[in-house]
Order: sequence, then structure tokens, then C-alpha cells
Amino acid sequence: MTKPHRSGDTAIHRRVAALNEGREPTVVARLRSGWVVLGDPQVLSGYCLLLPDPVCADLNSLDEEGRAQFLSDMAAVGDALLAVTGAKRCNYAIFGNLEPALHAHIFPRYADEPQALATAIPWAYDWSAAPPFDATRDRLLARRIGEELDRLTRPPAQA
Repeated sequence: MTKPHRSGDTAIHRRVAALNEGREPTVVARLRSGWVVLGDPQVLSGYCLLLPDPVCADLNSLDEEGRAQFLSDMAAVGDALLAVTGAKRCNYAIFGNLEPALHAHIFPRYADEPQALATAIPWAYDWSAAPPFDATRDRLLARRIGEELDRLTRPPAQA
């Protein structure tokens, strides 16, 4: 069982509320543990976040099953990004320092990144120079990631 996060005044709470109301343009998919959205800005093409629903304080506030599901969903987002973007690996980050509610950042990393940034954390990039999320430009990418997530997380067909 998830211990609900009482403070609803984080960007994570607001974004999950918008997702549940159907008014969040960055939506990629709904998974068992929460929502996958494209990051804004798209500092690396395909950058996603996994937002738990319901929102909780941190990974430690989830019970064993909730933790396993959130981390499994996080890895599935990475698998989908690898399949869709051609990235060579994914970086995963859970902090919660700036927005104190659980959320995971999933960054595809590419072979053609500038050498000075190839081994750096994604926050080494100039985020102010990164392209902001664009619903028109990013619609196909979001759909492809969502379709791959559906394929990866769909329960096996029963005979």
C-alpha cells in the first residue's frame, strides 16, 4: 500500500492532476504505477519522467509491491526508449530534492552526444538551450514510446 503524500503543492501533484483530467499534453502512457510523460525541455530526445499515481513522498513510502512495480515500470520506460530511439543506454535518476514527491527521470543516451557531455550527467547540458516540449513535433515520438510500452507491459495472452 502507498502512503499518500499529504502535501499537494508540488509540480508532481499538479502534473498528475492534469494527467487525470486529460489536460497534460506531454502524456506518453499510463502504466500500473503511474504516468509516463515526455520531459520539458527535451534536453535529450525522448527524455521521460515516470510520475506515480497516486503521488507519494518517495520510494521508501511505497510498500514492497509498490516499489517493485514503480521500479519495473521505470525499467520498462528505459526498454521502450532503447527500442524507439536507438539510444545506446539509459540513465535513471530519482531525487525529489527540488520537487519533494516521488518521480523518476529516464534519459536516453546517444552515441553521437558531444564528447564533453557523453559521460556527464544529463544536468551538465544547457537546459535553457534545449528544445521545449512541442506537441506537434513530439506527438509521433510520444506515440511510438507509448506503443512500445503497451507491447512491453501488456499481460501475456491467455490460451
